[in-house]
Amino acid sequence: MTELAILYEHPAWFAPLFAALDRRGLDYVAISLGDHSFDPAASPPPAPVIFNRVAMSSFLREPEHPLFYTMALLDHWRGQGATILNGPEVMAVDSSKARQLSLLHRLGLATPRTHIVHRAADLAAAAGAVGYPLLVKANIGGSGAGIMRFDSAAELAAVVAAGDQPQSVDQVLLVQEAIPARDGLIWRLETLGGKFLYAITVEGAGQFDLCPADACGDDRGPIPMRAFDPPSDIVAAAERIAAAMGMDVGGVEVMIDNRDGAPRFYDINALSNFVARPVDVLGWDPHDRLVDWLETRIAEARA
Repeated sequence: MTELAILYEHPAWFAPLFAALDRRGLDYVAISLGDHSFDPAASPPPAPVIFNRVAMSSFLREPEHPLFYTMALLDHWRGQGATILNGPEVMAVDSSKARQLSLLHRLGLATPRTHIVHRAADLAAAAGAVGYPLLVKANIGGSGAGIMRFDSAAELAAVVAAGDQPQSVDQVLLVQEAIPARDGLIWRLETLGGKFLYAITVEGAGQFDLCPADACGDDRGPIPMRAFDPPSDIVAAAERIAAAMGMDVGGVEVMIDNRDGAPRFYDINALSNFVARPVDVLGWDPHDRLVDWLETRIAEARA
């Protein structure tokens, strides 16, 4: 019997993972969600261990996206005894920036000042509480989608009057202070099995539509990024976040506030396809360690 199933949506992002699994000779099945369906009275798990690799940004590629479908499917398979990696409870937090911020606050971590609304008419009042400059963000984003910066109330009012404010597929919006990031850098820490794996710095903290993990780049070329060793307290914070969320694999993003030097945690991403050109950036390929970890989880499920 096949021992591992990879559930995914993006057609190309996981080629390196599949290649690493093939090199190791691991028996697996890759399941694309494009035309997938299931019977709640049947549809047994395709493997004892199922690894969820569905991206929050899938709604950008398909209007009939599989985000909420995937949560139901994973819950169905777990109910039949499968081990689910990055399961529905992880997706529920991954798909809500509002829930992420609440989690970060419960852990005692600093975040950008934020107000949450669900009506465009309430953006102005929330902005008044947060202060300018600010960002309006879609609650369900992905690859930096659905973010706009506003430097004045008049600018925000004009956009809202035209109906051009960001839209979120769940109708939830964040109004968040614009953090002046030190050196214009994002710090992204990746975790595997709840433990720190590696960290990179990503240039472009004042830009949007970034996808730091896979270096999507733009018309100016790839996003500059470098491996680095983060302070031990930031590593510990990332591991605490992963543990509190139950996240098996994923990244945590933080910026250093140039006003006071404080780390501001602002995003958790349970879908990480790892840094592009890992050997060039890190000196090693994290997919190999991911496959090691997957083999351990398969052995645990088999026992």
